[in-house]
Amino acid sequence: MHIHRTVYRDDHEMLRETARRFFERECLPLQAQWDAAGQVDRETWLKAGRNGLLCLTVPTEYGGGGGDFGHSAVLIEELYRSGVSGWSLGVHSDITAPYIVRLGTEEQKQKWLPKICTGETVLAIAMTEPGTGSDLKAVRTTAVRDGDEWVINGSKTFISNGLTCDMVLVVCKTDPSAGAKGCSLIMVDCNSEGFRRGRKLEKVGQHAADTAELFFDNVRVPAGNLLGVENKGFMHLMEELAQERLVIALYSAAKLERLLEQTTEYVKDRKAFNQTVWDFQNTKFKLADIKAQATAVRLMIDYYIGEHMRRRLTVQESAIAKLFATETLWKCIDDMVQLHGGYGYMLEYPIARAFVDMRVTRIFGGTSEVLRELIARQL
Repeated sequence: MHIHRTVYRDDHEMLRETARRFFERECLPLQAQWDAAGQVDRETWLKAGRNGLLCLTVPTEYGGGGGDFGHSAVLIEELYRSGVSGWSLGVHSDITAPYIVRLGTEEQKQKWLPKICTGETVLAIAMTEPGTGSDLKAVRTTAVRDGDEWVINGSKTFISNGLTCDMVLVVCKTDPSAGAKGCSLIMVDCNSEGFRRGRKLEKVGQHAADTAELFFDNVRVPAGNLLGVENKGFMHLMEELAQERLVIALYSAAKLERLLEQTTEYVKDRKAFNQTVWDFQNTKFKLADIKAQATAVRLMIDYYIGEHMRRRLTVQESAIAKLFATETLWKCIDDMVQLHGGYGYMLEYPIARAFVDMRVTRIFGGTSEVLRELIARQL
């Protein structure tokens, strides 16, 4: 992008080359295999762990990288820049694991985090239910205390890593009469009796992502699997959702930049009416607009990455970041598909793959409509 980026330190940038090589050499050659299987193979998870590419912000005493959010951001940028599709690496490392780091007891951290950092234990987070969508206050999955155990009943849907996960962080109602104030977060071992995985959900894009339904039928887990404070789950979620939304925003920025590079290369090579597509003024104007928008997104996201590294990112700011980045990305992808002509509709081209893969960014992590509502409350 020819922008002098100041948000990252030298140690962040040293990670970039390692991550880029890993995704290009170890992941891209397996993309067709992952798409056909509907999930990423476990050996790749273990390779990522051996290469120190999982849980970069988890303290070293628990097996993590001991880094800050800047390290995670670099890794996420390179994952999406590479063109790898459907690997929910961020769900494991940057969305679910931080709950354990921040809320877990010392015993919980020592017990769970080392294998999470190696990839032996893959994580998922189960918020969404068939009837709730973005309304987390309306979850119906219940957890009832019975002696030294929680008994969990309910179902979840749209769960990333749903078929692969070994442990899942479940949002439950522990006091159904209290609305949002009655939610709790409980870790569930996927080998627990009564836990069942449903079908792999067939999505428009991201076919390697094992998005699934999960069912809990009198699943008993130890009382010690509660994360954080009982009935404070909604508050805990709100404290972490800012990072989740920033993650989506920052990989949208990286994807937009890479697609602009690829589209520019394509139109300068593609011939039409005895000239290249680049030679048409319309093409230049469209790409100039996209370059301006990509630059605006990059400058905004870098600012918010810096704010988050200083622990100053607010819920509203993360909503602004995700809304602007994902809405801009989608508009620009549509324009770049058009510049590819018929080939923009062929999945062998990166722009077509992005068209189906990235549409969901305006939905998960909070729909654009929900984010607008959150932003408007502060006006």
